[in-house]
Amino acid sequence: MMPPRNQDFGLKKAGGARSGSVINFRKTVNSGSLRRSSTVLPSVLTFAVIVASGGLLLMIEKGMLNSMETPPPLGYSKRSGYPRQARNLDPAVDAESQILQEIRNRTIRTMCGQKNMPHSVWSLSPLQRKTLLQHILVNDEHRFLYCYVPKVACSNWKRVLKVLSGALENVDVNIKMNHKSDLLFLSSLKPEEIRYRLKHYFKFMFVREPMERLLSAYRNKFGEIKAYQEKYGAEIIRRYRKGHAKDTAVAGDDVTFAEFVRYLLDEDVDRMNEHWMPIYNLCQPCAVSYDFIGSYEHLESDADYVLQRISAPPHVHFPERQTWYKPVTKETLHYYLCSLPQKLLRELLPKYILDFSLFTYPFPNTTTEYCRH
Repeated sequence: MMPPRNQDFGLKKAGGARSGSVINFRKTVNSGSLRRSSTVLPSVLTFAVIVASGGLLLMIEKGMLNSMETPPPLGYSKRSGYPRQARNLDPAVDAESQILQEIRNRTIRTMCGQKNMPHSVWSLSPLQRKTLLQHILVNDEHRFLYCYVPKVACSNWKRVLKVLSGALENVDVNIKMNHKSDLLFLSSLKPEEIRYRLKHYFKFMFVREPMERLLSAYRNKFGEIKAYQEKYGAEIIRRYRKGHAKDTAVAGDDVTFAEFVRYLLDEDVDRMNEHWMPIYNLCQPCAVSYDFIGSYEHLESDADYVLQRISAPPHVHFPERQTWYKPVTKETLHYYLCSLPQKLLRELLPKYILDFSLFTYPFPNTTTEYCRH
């Protein structure tokens, strides 16, 4: 059975001043102003991102940056003579990716510099640290750590890791992915071994627009995976669908998106299933100084950069998307978000506020006028 209703909207901190995963807004605002203040931070950051990126893109268009070196990712150390040939990527896409990377790095440095944010793995609560270490994969030969985020191409990255370790012949082998075998997790190492790797290894993760990732998880888990329908779907229907509280025969294969959102509102973010847990809580970018944070929106160019950075052999490439993959289009996301009662959406967004703000994603536009189109 699922835990009872939790009304903290994921904003309540666990433990001391530096152990919480998110800022504790409850100390300074009442419940009435909570939602208003929750939307202010992303709005301000979004405006800053738009202004900053717009100005930089204008400079690029006018050729003003031709003689300037693009700022490197956080923690990046220059290397030369990569042993692999970079793909022929669109220069405009590559430039945009680098600009977003720099904006994201500066945002993270600023927000994570606040006193009430965690500043190391060891300042996290035991539960938060356990979640983090169980999501960081290790490759000792190439000296890197990868924090995987479900629904952000993590299956393909795991294929890459298995090829690098020799467990798979190549990334295109047609086998069902085992997400546990032939992978080394940071959680399996001793504290001194963890500290050494966190200090000396190249660390990276990938992010995705929060609502798009959430919708992808909903469609996949409740539309295709029977185990999730039985474990989560049936209970969600019994809890949130009228007249089904004691229905033991419910299959759980027809959970609506609104019912799923109501379930999320009652969940503690630190105890969520990994497929819809906020990216922040999975990878703790304030507690771990990532050298590179790639994005799903620039997956090809960002993945190619990482493969170069870790000196992957020339034959190792990032896998192409599977033919059965069903992407979440802008139109699909627009339909689902606009179909939600606006009250539910306003309550849901604070759960993912740090994913929006830290990784510089704007809040979705679901105004009445926008949703008419």
